[in-house]
Amino acid sequence: MVGGGGGGGEQAGIGQELRAADPAANKREFVVNVESSCSFSLNSDSHLLTPRNSAFFVPPPPPTTTTTQPKERGRWETVVLAYKTLGVVFGGLVTSPLYVYPSMPLKSPSEQDYLGIYSIMFWTLTLIGVVKYTSIALKADDQGEGGTFALYSLLCRNMNIGVLSSKQVQTNSSFSHPVLHEGTENKSRLEIFFERSIVARRALLFIAMLGTCMLIGDGMLTPAISVLSAMEGIRAPFPSVSKSSVEALSAVVLVVLFLLQKFGTSRVSFMFSPIMGAWTLCTPLVGIYSIIQHYPSIFKALSPHYIFHFFWRNGKEGWLLLGGTVLCITGSEALFADLGHFNRSSIQIAFLLTIYPSLVLTYAGQTAYLIKNPNDHDDGFYKFIPTTIYWPIFIIATLAAVVASQSLISATFSVIKQSVILDYFPRVKVVHTSSNKEGEVYSPEVNYILMILCVAVILIFGDGKDIGNAFGVVVSLVMLITTILLTLVMIMIWRTPPWLVAIYLFTFFTMEGVYSSAVLSKIPEGGWIPFAISFILAFIMFGWFYGRQKKIEYELTHKIDLGRLGLLLSEPGIQRVPGLCFFYSNIQDGLTPILGHYIKNMKSLHKVTIFTTLRYLLVPKVAAHERIVVNKLGLEGIYGCVIQYGYADSLNLGGDDIVSQVTDSLQGYLQNCSRCLTSEHHEVQEEISAFEEAKLAGVVHIRGKTRFYIGKNCSWFERSMLAFYEFMHSNCRSALPALGVPPPHRIEVGMLYEA
Repeated sequence: MVGGGGGGGEQAGIGQELRAADPAANKREFVVNVESSCSFSLNSDSHLLTPRNSAFFVPPPPPTTTTTQPKERGRWETVVLAYKTLGVVFGGLVTSPLYVYPSMPLKSPSEQDYLGIYSIMFWTLTLIGVVKYTSIALKADDQGEGGTFALYSLLCRNMNIGVLSSKQVQTNSSFSHPVLHEGTENKSRLEIFFERSIVARRALLFIAMLGTCMLIGDGMLTPAISVLSAMEGIRAPFPSVSKSSVEALSAVVLVVLFLLQKFGTSRVSFMFSPIMGAWTLCTPLVGIYSIIQHYPSIFKALSPHYIFHFFWRNGKEGWLLLGGTVLCITGSEALFADLGHFNRSSIQIAFLLTIYPSLVLTYAGQTAYLIKNPNDHDDGFYKFIPTTIYWPIFIIATLAAVVASQSLISATFSVIKQSVILDYFPRVKVVHTSSNKEGEVYSPEVNYILMILCVAVILIFGDGKDIGNAFGVVVSLVMLITTILLTLVMIMIWRTPPWLVAIYLFTFFTMEGVYSSAVLSKIPEGGWIPFAISFILAFIMFGWFYGRQKKIEYELTHKIDLGRLGLLLSEPGIQRVPGLCFFYSNIQDGLTPILGHYIKNMKSLHKVTIFTTLRYLLVPKVAAHERIVVNKLGLEGIYGCVIQYGYADSLNLGGDDIVSQVTDSLQGYLQNCSRCLTSEHHEVQEEISAFEEAKLAGVVHIRGKTRFYIGKNCSWFERSMLAFYEFMHSNCRSALPALGVPPPHRIEVGMLYEA
């Protein structure tokens, strides 16, 4: 399960432990395996610290044996992955011919109108699909993840432009152009502006949140419009079938699809890919047949002058038609957001060699048919299918529409996981369905909420045009947000030449801005749906972020250092009671305020106390000898411990197993330190004996459970936001994975943080 941070043991959130020592930073952390040597913290501006007088235990960088970049996939494996992407990534994009023409409010269109529309669709697919996403966006990954929030995370990891967050992201990343920690003289003016302006940083965060929420809205609308458009094909040969029957059947199909999600993307994609392969092959063949039969010269429309003539003739009406035309590129954001489920090469191969040619030929065939049958645009897909192959195509189209839903469902899981890890979204259960692919995830709660919303959209807004209007709003705004964030990546991270950035920004911001202006006019006609959903999601994200920010501010202000801990333990009446205590915390350069609260009220601390941090790594499994790293802090019986684990590791170890593993690691650590520091052998034996005695006396696991105390001095805004945060916090999942600790050995220490 993936979780965020909180107070005390409750705070031991996974996202917090994505931190690693930055090789470019002034301070370098060096940790040697506990089986071979001691653990040191080496500063460029200080002396070598021994384990006994080290201030705090500094978590080591990720294990070298597990964090190296994987070798380049073989050609055959990449081809297999490219085949699998058909069933997950491109479903929404390649099935767009089902609903593009029916979504356009055409009125007595002429041959020249259709040629202009096809020219617009061709250049939209070419510029946005091939140039923007396939050639540029896929290179802007954040540790293999894609999407708008991954772009925001990428910017924050490389520059100091993030708003103070409960997850101060300092992780190494696999960028091609790292510039973190450069001097001010090497920074661009834009970067300096963002670093100095809190308003600009908050605006950037809002844009990233909005893009994430819009993509989630896309994940709700894609299944609805795809399946409903495919099922409409039943009514052509059987006019007696009612519209409500088609809607009910569409809802049943979607429920079955969502119930299949728990089996994982790999299994689903392997089952779905043959369907999409058949669709991707059949529709362009039908398109070629239609071109030959109806309008062989259709490809003259590739000349951009048809676009200018189209707008010159139609004016405002032509501008409004863009609300339907933009749907030809729907699903392109999933191409980027699903990057974590596959890899860059496989997605590029699949799009350039299959999806793009298929769409160009299919739309050409549809347009050729409509030029000769101009009034059939309300059913622009099924009418252009030859009668002899109608039913086979209908079956393939229905199955393909189901698969199309998968692309945005998978993308939604990915962005939710990213948001949870970065602590911008309440903790939900995230299950890794693959043992060798970190980005392949499934969230039960998100899955069932999406299912309910999709079915509601179909049953309440059954008209495909209304759903298409809503869909256009999502598609255009998500693309526009991605363009803005990519521009910032080019300027501040890649250091792209200004003239190239200007060409990119002018081309795509203009194109997507015009599309957005057209679809915003559709807000009263169904376009309000994604706005309402996005607003609710953005409010949830902001409320969670605000609460986490307040909590981390309190913890940083009231953290306990070793000096203060020593003073607390030296106070009269404070006793060191027998026993072994695992005290869970996530603060790296201090101890959680809950520790002071516990000592003051309990008047005691166990003779052996181990401050334990759980550290989540972006690797499948952590080697057994690197999983537990311990260090002795500067007080008697006080130790630091980091339990490292990957996304395929199980943390249900059982309480006794954790204790025995930590004991073995601690013994090895003390023995190695005795050799490093020429300590007396009997001192080491005394420490080991004290540890064994404490273990026999009893083991307890302590974690914090914090809440805000909202005082009278708080403003109405703080009161409302913190109350909303507390509601979400009390109903979301725990940040501390189970670990299999028996309930009798668990203690929760409650504490109120004053807002």
